[in-house]
Amino acid sequence: MSGNLQAQGTSPRTYDKKWAEVARRFAAPDAKRSVLQLLTTIIPLVLLWACMIVIVDDIYWLALLLSIPTAAFTVRLFIIQHDCGHHSFFRSPRLNDLVGRLIGVVTLTPHEYWRRSHNTHHATCGHLEKRGIGDINVVTVSEYRAFSWWQRLGYRIYRMPLVMLGIGPLYLFVIKYRLPLDLVRQRPSLLIGIMGTNIGIVAITLILGFSFGFLDVLMVQLPIILLSSTAGVWLFYVQHQFEETYWRNKENWNIHEASVMASSYYDLPQPLRWLSGNIGIHHIHHLSCRIPNYRLGACLEELPALKSLNRISLWESFACLRLALWDENSQRLVSFRSASKLSPAT
Repeated sequence: MSGNLQAQGTSPRTYDKKWAEVARRFAAPDAKRSVLQLLTTIIPLVLLWACMIVIVDDIYWLALLLSIPTAAFTVRLFIIQHDCGHHSFFRSPRLNDLVGRLIGVVTLTPHEYWRRSHNTHHATCGHLEKRGIGDINVVTVSEYRAFSWWQRLGYRIYRMPLVMLGIGPLYLFVIKYRLPLDLVRQRPSLLIGIMGTNIGIVAITLILGFSFGFLDVLMVQLPIILLSSTAGVWLFYVQHQFEETYWRNKENWNIHEASVMASSYYDLPQPLRWLSGNIGIHHIHHLSCRIPNYRLGACLEELPALKSLNRISLWESFACLRLALWDENSQRLVSFRSASKLSPAT
């Protein structure tokens, strides 16, 4: 992983105004590019799904193989919904929300709820006192040491790769998003959009089930959901759960600094960058969430200092799985094993 500006003795606070000015020039959607991206995502997704349902009874191994690119295009569709949630994909807020709601039926993600929780994540990213909405749970070394044995066990299980990238994504997209109570209790109006998404999912399931057979639809859709949800959680994980990320208490937290320092630059090779809608350029996305995904690359070219800041390659990213605790003394994420070697006084 590349060193960050703090390691060089400087702070993003020195540059954030300049960077924000540059980013602002890219924070405008292009209707033609947006429509083209929508078409080049939906059409391959529909064709791949159709191929899978045709061969699912006779050549299931090939259908499973096709589930990989189908899941990849599902992730790409989710990135478009993500942009719609930021009102950055179209100029019209209403059109963003309409497209986002429709996509949400395919991605199993209620648009209004997700938009609210994700914008909360943007507003509180890296803030130790405001963890818990729209992010992956992180505890500090001192908090972990204060846990009871069963709390430690629960957190260790939560952090296991099998749970984080297997059980967790399925629970999140298939179960929790059907009635996410964390924000619904605070904002009951979100229930309308959540129920609308659920009704849409049921309607599509019934139509496809009666048309092709419910078992065949399940055999096609289940691997797509598993792969796409895992990929989505993994991308979000790597974007914020890296060694030199940023967490501060309220006295030291700064939203401009956090927007850049708490987000990685996940430098993916093609075609993964294209399929993931440039979401790996996440520090710039947090710098200005109104930049449509297809303009993030151009913005990065205009900000060469950010090409090395918090950069993580595909190979390096797998090491992030061992990181689980925030060490407030060294200001970095550490593994359970590393945390056990730290003395309470350090």
